[in-house]
Amino acid sequence: METRTLGQSGLNVSAIGLGCMSMSALYGPPGDRGEMIALIRKAVDLGVTLFDTAESYGPFTNEALLGEALKPVRQQVVIATKFGFDIDPATGERSGRLNSRPEHIRQVVDASLQRLQTDHIDLLYQHRVDPEVPIEEVAGALRDLIVAGKVRHYGLSEAGIQTIRRAHDVHPVTAVQSEYSLWLRGPESELLPTLEQLGIGFVPFSPLGAGFLTGAITADTAFDATDFRNRVPRFAPEARAANLALVDLVRTFATRLGCTPAQVALSWLLAQQPWIVPIPGTTKLHRLEENLGAARIALTAADVDALSRAAAQIAVVGARLPQAVLELSNR
Repeated sequence: METRTLGQSGLNVSAIGLGCMSMSALYGPPGDRGEMIALIRKAVDLGVTLFDTAESYGPFTNEALLGEALKPVRQQVVIATKFGFDIDPATGERSGRLNSRPEHIRQVVDASLQRLQTDHIDLLYQHRVDPEVPIEEVAGALRDLIVAGKVRHYGLSEAGIQTIRRAHDVHPVTAVQSEYSLWLRGPESELLPTLEQLGIGFVPFSPLGAGFLTGAITADTAFDATDFRNRVPRFAPEARAANLALVDLVRTFATRLGCTPAQVALSWLLAQQPWIVPIPGTTKLHRLEENLGAARIALTAADVDALSRAAAQIAVVGARLPQAVLELSNR
């Protein structure tokens, strides 16, 4: 697989990474541990080098899964994880509060290193901006961890433009992670130009719209009771019915190009900037292979422009996340 460099940091990764959250949390029951380890190792065999996790996925279990799976190939891969929530280290119980105090960050990093079975974290994101802790203090704590060798690169997730600039002034930010896809194009107006100006890479999560852009979800699809999409306005049955117009558009392009809707959606993302690295998640081998196949599909400039213009004419119905979760974003 081709590789890309995240911003001006020199962090070189596969053009498509693997988001591992769904293996342990939020998309229904956790996957079988043995099967998920085999899937992660297969991803390595197929050329994936960027693997994304977080202490809050599980909590803790996703990091432990990734640590076990990648231990034999640790020097070949880049592990990205996240801090920022108040989670009881003994029970895994979440308080619902944010916590980015420097002393908490140091504790989280030490615990994450143990679960990941490694001596360093390649890319450490602040999962959500904590309004109670100045971003300069957070960036300073990350700088100290980088100097200590426990962390190699600093990232921000779902951060606002001014927060990114303030953090970058203290220590260079390697990557920003936010939702971006054909059905969520908000980053195009301010975020992407800012990242380009500052030399920061972009790692879109939910690049397939939490599965919607694959075409496998219809208005009648029933999610598992534990699946977070049950609480997402954009996935309400009426919204899904309206949003299928976008899926139909992507499917039309896929048919013409001889590929799948998922591959069109990912290829479109890759074409936006050479420093964009999407991290689609899956628990299925055939979906992993399908997603990675997008890196071999080169949309022409005319294809990208036509798809962008046509998609912009379709009004997407419903918020991308529940209101309480949205309030934690873009601070």
